[in-house]
Amino acid sequence: MSHHQENFKVAIVQFNPEWMNPTANLATLEEKLWTIEENVDLVVLPELFTTGFHNEAAEKAEPIGLTTSKWMLQQSKRMGAAILGSYPVRQDRKVYNRLIFARPNGHISHYDKRHLFRMASEHMTFEPGNFQVIEEWKGWRINPIICYDLRFPLWCRNTNNDYDILVCVANWPAPRIDAFNTLLKARAIENLSYSVGVNRIGQDPNQVNYIGQSAVYSAKGKALNELNDIDEIKIVTLNYKELHNLREKFPTHLDADHFTLQL
Repeated sequence: MSHHQENFKVAIVQFNPEWMNPTANLATLEEKLWTIEENVDLVVLPELFTTGFHNEAAEKAEPIGLTTSKWMLQQSKRMGAAILGSYPVRQDRKVYNRLIFARPNGHISHYDKRHLFRMASEHMTFEPGNFQVIEEWKGWRINPIICYDLRFPLWCRNTNNDYDILVCVANWPAPRIDAFNTLLKARAIENLSYSVGVNRIGQDPNQVNYIGQSAVYSAKGKALNELNDIDEIKIVTLNYKELHNLREKFPTHLDADHFTLQL
Protein backbone atom coordinates (compact mmCIF):
# COMPACT_ATOMS: atom_id res chain seq x y z
CA MET A 1 0.00 0.00 0.00
CA SER A 2 1.48 3.32 -0.97
CA HIS A 3 1.62 6.39 1.26
CA HIS A 4 -1.76 8.00 1.88
CA GLN A 5 -2.04 11.62 1.04
CA GLU A 6 -3.76 13.01 4.16
CA ASN A 7 -6.07 15.47 2.42
CA PHE A 8 -7.56 14.53 -0.93
CA LYS A 9 -9.33 17.18 -3.02
CA VAL A 10 -12.16 16.15 -5.28
CA ALA A 11 -13.61 18.47 -7.93
CA ILE A 12 -17.19 17.54 -8.81
CA VAL A 13 -18.27 18.93 -12.18
CA GLN A 14 -22.00 19.52 -12.44
CA PHE A 15 -23.00 20.77 -15.89
CA ASN A 16 -25.58 20.59 -18.67
CA PRO A 17 -24.16 18.53 -21.55
CA GLU A 18 -25.16 19.48 -25.06
CA TRP A 19 -27.23 16.66 -26.55
CA MET A 20 -25.23 14.23 -28.71
CA ASN A 21 -22.43 16.73 -29.30
CA PRO A 22 -19.08 15.43 -28.00
CA THR A 23 -17.06 18.24 -29.62
CA ALA A 24 -19.09 20.98 -27.92
CA ASN A 25 -19.07 19.18 -24.56
CA LEU A 26 -15.30 18.66 -24.52
CA ALA A 27 -14.79 22.35 -25.38
CA THR A 28 -17.21 23.45 -22.62
CA LEU A 29 -15.60 21.16 -20.05
CA GLU A 30 -12.10 22.27 -20.97
CA GLU A 31 -13.09 25.88 -20.32
CA LYS A 32 -14.64 24.89 -17.00
CA LEU A 33 -11.57 22.94 -15.90
CA TRP A 34 -9.35 25.97 -16.61
CA THR A 35 -11.33 27.86 -13.94
CA ILE A 36 -10.04 25.54 -11.20
CA GLU A 37 -7.26 27.54 -9.59
CA GLU A 38 -6.26 25.24 -6.75
CA ASN A 39 -4.51 21.89 -7.02
CA VAL A 40 -7.03 19.07 -6.97
CA ASP A 41 -6.41 15.32 -6.88
CA LEU A 42 -9.49 13.94 -8.62
CA VAL A 43 -11.90 15.46 -11.16
CA VAL A 44 -15.26 13.71 -11.58
CA LEU A 45 -17.45 14.27 -14.66
CA PRO A 46 -21.04 12.97 -15.00
CA GLU A 47 -22.19 9.81 -16.80
CA LEU A 48 -22.12 10.02 -20.64
CA PHE A 49 -20.63 13.51 -20.41
CA THR A 50 -20.05 13.74 -24.17
CA THR A 51 -23.63 12.96 -25.25
CA GLY A 52 -26.26 12.95 -22.49
CA PHE A 53 -28.16 9.76 -21.60
CA HIS A 54 -30.18 7.93 -24.24
CA ASN A 55 -29.95 4.82 -26.39
CA GLU A 56 -28.87 7.00 -29.29
CA ALA A 57 -25.70 7.85 -27.36
CA ALA A 58 -24.34 4.55 -28.70
CA GLU A 59 -24.22 6.19 -32.14
CA LYS A 60 -21.48 8.51 -30.83
CA ALA A 61 -19.34 5.65 -29.54
CA GLU A 62 -15.58 5.88 -30.11
CA PRO A 63 -12.82 3.33 -29.73
CA ILE A 64 -10.48 3.87 -26.78
CA GLY A 65 -7.47 5.95 -27.78
CA LEU A 66 -9.44 8.44 -29.84
CA THR A 67 -10.75 11.94 -29.14
CA THR A 68 -12.34 11.67 -25.69
CA SER A 69 -9.74 9.46 -24.00
CA LYS A 70 -6.94 11.61 -25.48
CA TRP A 71 -8.70 14.72 -24.18
CA MET A 72 -9.05 13.19 -20.70
CA LEU A 73 -5.35 12.30 -20.60
CA GLN A 74 -4.41 15.78 -21.77
CA GLN A 75 -6.51 17.46 -19.06
CA SER A 76 -5.24 15.02 -16.45
CA LYS A 77 -1.62 15.79 -17.33
CA ARG A 78 -2.19 19.55 -17.38
CA MET A 79 -3.93 19.53 -13.98
CA GLY A 80 -1.81 16.85 -12.29
CA ALA A 81 -5.08 15.20 -11.27
CA ALA A 82 -6.82 11.93 -12.09
CA ILE A 83 -10.00 12.42 -14.15
CA LEU A 84 -12.95 10.09 -14.43
CA GLY A 85 -16.28 10.07 -16.24
CA SER A 86 -18.16 7.80 -18.64
CA TYR A 87 -18.86 8.00 -22.37
CA PRO A 88 -19.90 5.51 -25.09
CA VAL A 89 -16.98 3.31 -26.14
CA ARG A 90 -16.96 0.80 -28.98
CA GLN A 91 -14.88 -2.36 -28.66
CA ASP A 92 -15.17 -5.57 -30.69
CA ARG A 93 -18.41 -4.38 -32.31
CA LYS A 94 -20.01 -3.84 -28.92
CA VAL A 95 -20.74 -0.54 -27.23
CA TYR A 96 -20.16 0.04 -23.52
CA ASN A 97 -21.14 2.83 -21.15
CA ARG A 98 -17.51 3.00 -20.10
CA LEU A 99 -15.99 4.98 -17.28
CA ILE A 100 -12.40 5.99 -17.96
CA PHE A 101 -9.93 6.66 -15.16
CA ALA A 102 -7.17 8.84 -16.66
CA ARG A 103 -3.96 9.68 -14.81
CA PRO A 104 -1.34 12.39 -15.37
CA ASN A 105 1.31 9.78 -16.27
CA GLY A 106 -0.71 8.72 -19.33
CA HIS A 107 -2.14 5.58 -17.75
CA ILE A 108 -5.80 4.75 -18.50
CA SER A 109 -8.02 2.13 -16.92
CA HIS A 110 -11.74 1.58 -17.22
CA TYR A 111 -14.95 0.24 -15.72
CA ASP A 112 -18.00 -0.74 -17.82
CA LYS A 113 -21.47 -0.08 -16.40
CA ARG A 114 -22.70 -3.37 -14.99
CA HIS A 115 -26.39 -2.59 -14.44
CA LEU A 116 -27.95 -1.21 -17.60
CA PHE A 117 -31.06 0.91 -17.13
CA ARG A 118 -33.76 -1.25 -18.71
CA MET A 119 -36.51 1.32 -18.03
CA ALA A 120 -34.88 3.40 -20.78
CA SER A 121 -33.87 0.29 -22.81
CA GLU A 122 -30.16 0.93 -22.23
CA HIS A 123 -29.62 -2.85 -22.37
CA MET A 124 -30.82 -2.89 -25.99
CA THR A 125 -27.81 -0.98 -27.34
CA PHE A 126 -25.15 -1.18 -24.63
CA GLU A 127 -23.29 -4.25 -23.43
CA PRO A 128 -23.10 -4.80 -19.63
CA GLY A 129 -19.73 -4.87 -17.89
CA ASN A 130 -18.63 -7.99 -16.03
CA PHE A 131 -15.90 -6.79 -13.70
CA GLN A 132 -15.37 -4.45 -10.76
CA VAL A 133 -12.53 -1.98 -10.51
CA ILE A 134 -10.73 -0.46 -7.56
CA GLU A 135 -8.18 2.17 -8.53
CA GLU A 136 -5.49 3.42 -6.20
CA TRP A 137 -4.47 7.05 -6.52
CA LYS A 138 -2.27 8.94 -4.04
CA GLY A 139 -2.81 6.11 -1.54
CA TRP A 140 -6.62 6.38 -1.75
CA ARG A 141 -8.60 3.48 -3.18
CA ILE A 142 -11.46 4.48 -5.44
CA ASN A 143 -14.38 2.29 -6.51
CA PRO A 144 -16.14 3.78 -9.56
CA ILE A 145 -19.74 2.92 -10.46
CA ILE A 146 -22.21 4.33 -12.96
CA CYS A 147 -25.69 5.69 -12.16
CA TYR A 148 -28.15 2.72 -11.93
CA ASP A 149 -25.35 0.62 -10.30
CA LEU A 150 -25.96 2.68 -7.15
CA ARG A 151 -29.26 0.82 -6.56
CA PHE A 152 -27.45 -2.51 -6.09
CA PRO A 153 -25.82 -2.73 -2.65
CA LEU A 154 -24.04 -6.05 -3.25
CA TRP A 155 -22.25 -4.57 -6.26
CA CYS A 156 -21.12 -1.63 -4.13
CA ARG A 157 -20.24 -3.64 -1.03
CA ASN A 158 -16.98 -2.70 0.68
CA THR A 159 -16.44 -6.19 2.05
CA ASN A 160 -13.05 -5.81 3.73
CA ASN A 161 -12.53 -2.06 3.56
CA ASP A 162 -11.28 -2.61 0.02
CA TYR A 163 -11.93 1.00 -0.97
CA ASP A 164 -12.02 4.47 0.61
CA ILE A 165 -14.19 6.35 -1.89
CA LEU A 166 -17.22 5.15 -3.84
CA VAL A 167 -17.66 7.38 -6.91
CA CYS A 168 -20.95 7.33 -8.80
CA VAL A 169 -21.17 9.23 -12.10
CA ALA A 170 -24.81 9.78 -13.06
CA ASN A 171 -27.57 11.11 -15.29
CA TRP A 172 -30.20 10.73 -12.57
CA PRO A 173 -33.54 12.41 -13.44
CA ALA A 174 -35.32 14.87 -11.15
CA PRO A 175 -38.42 12.71 -10.38
CA ARG A 176 -36.19 10.09 -8.71
CA ILE A 177 -33.63 12.42 -7.15
CA ASP A 178 -34.58 11.37 -3.60
CA ALA A 179 -33.35 7.88 -4.41
CA PHE A 180 -30.01 9.29 -5.61
CA ASN A 181 -29.52 11.33 -2.43
CA THR A 182 -30.67 8.53 -0.11
CA LEU A 183 -28.64 5.77 -1.74
CA LEU A 184 -25.43 7.83 -1.93
CA LYS A 185 -25.77 8.56 1.75
CA ALA A 186 -26.64 4.94 2.63
CA ARG A 187 -23.73 3.56 0.60
CA ALA A 188 -21.33 5.83 2.51
CA ILE A 189 -22.69 4.71 5.89
CA GLU A 190 -22.97 0.98 5.19
CA ASN A 191 -19.55 0.80 3.53
CA LEU A 192 -17.71 3.09 5.96
CA SER A 193 -16.39 5.08 3.05
CA TYR A 194 -16.73 8.47 1.43
CA SER A 195 -19.26 8.50 -1.39
CA VAL A 196 -19.20 10.93 -4.29
CA GLY A 197 -22.11 11.36 -6.69
CA VAL A 198 -21.86 13.60 -9.75
CA ASN A 199 -25.07 14.26 -11.67
CA ARG A 200 -25.89 16.46 -14.66
CA ILE A 201 -28.34 19.38 -14.78
CA GLY A 202 -30.67 20.76 -17.48
CA GLN A 203 -33.39 19.28 -19.67
CA ASP A 204 -32.73 16.91 -22.57
CA PRO A 205 -34.74 16.79 -25.84
CA ASN A 206 -36.84 13.94 -24.43
CA GLN A 207 -38.13 16.42 -21.81
CA VAL A 208 -36.26 14.66 -19.02
CA ASN A 209 -35.23 17.08 -16.27
CA TYR A 210 -32.03 16.82 -14.24
CA ILE A 211 -31.43 18.85 -11.10
CA GLY A 212 -27.88 17.89 -10.14
CA GLN A 213 -27.66 17.44 -6.35
CA SER A 214 -24.08 16.24 -6.85
CA ALA A 215 -22.63 15.50 -3.44
CA VAL A 216 -19.80 14.15 -1.35
CA TYR A 217 -20.85 12.26 1.78
CA SER A 218 -18.62 11.36 4.72
CA ALA A 219 -18.57 7.79 6.05
CA LYS A 220 -21.04 8.99 8.70
CA GLY A 221 -23.43 10.06 5.96
CA LYS A 222 -22.92 13.81 6.29
CA ALA A 223 -23.08 15.89 3.08
CA LEU A 224 -19.82 17.82 2.79
CA ASN A 225 -21.12 20.33 0.24
CA GLU A 226 -24.39 22.11 -0.42
CA LEU A 227 -26.68 20.34 -2.85
CA ASN A 228 -28.08 22.41 -5.72
CA ASP A 229 -28.95 22.47 -9.42
CA ILE A 230 -26.38 25.08 -10.48
CA ASP A 231 -23.86 24.76 -13.30
CA GLU A 232 -20.70 24.71 -11.20
CA ILE A 233 -17.60 22.91 -10.01
CA LYS A 234 -17.47 22.17 -6.29
CA ILE A 235 -14.20 21.25 -4.59
CA VAL A 236 -14.46 19.08 -1.48
CA THR A 237 -11.58 17.92 0.72
CA LEU A 238 -11.59 14.37 2.10
CA ASN A 239 -9.47 13.48 5.11
CA TYR A 240 -7.78 10.10 5.47
CA LYS A 241 -7.20 10.23 9.22
CA GLU A 242 -10.88 10.93 9.86
CA LEU A 243 -11.89 7.92 7.76
CA HIS A 244 -9.25 5.65 9.30
CA ASN A 245 -10.18 6.65 12.87
CA LEU A 246 -13.86 5.92 12.26
CA ARG A 247 -13.01 2.49 10.86
CA GLU A 248 -10.85 1.74 13.92
CA LYS A 249 -13.49 2.87 16.41
CA PHE A 250 -16.48 1.47 14.59
CA PRO A 251 -15.34 -1.62 12.64
CA THR A 252 -18.70 -2.82 11.29
CA HIS A 253 -16.94 -4.68 8.48
CA LEU A 254 -15.81 -7.26 11.07
CA ASP A 255 -19.43 -8.29 11.53
CA ALA A 256 -20.45 -8.15 7.88
CA ASP A 257 -22.16 -11.06 6.14
CA HIS A 258 -20.05 -13.05 3.73
CA PHE A 259 -21.31 -13.67 0.25
CA THR A 260 -20.06 -14.57 -3.20
CA LEU A 261 -20.98 -12.40 -6.13
CA GLN A 262 -21.70 -14.39 -9.29
CA LEU A 263 -20.87 -12.66 -12.54
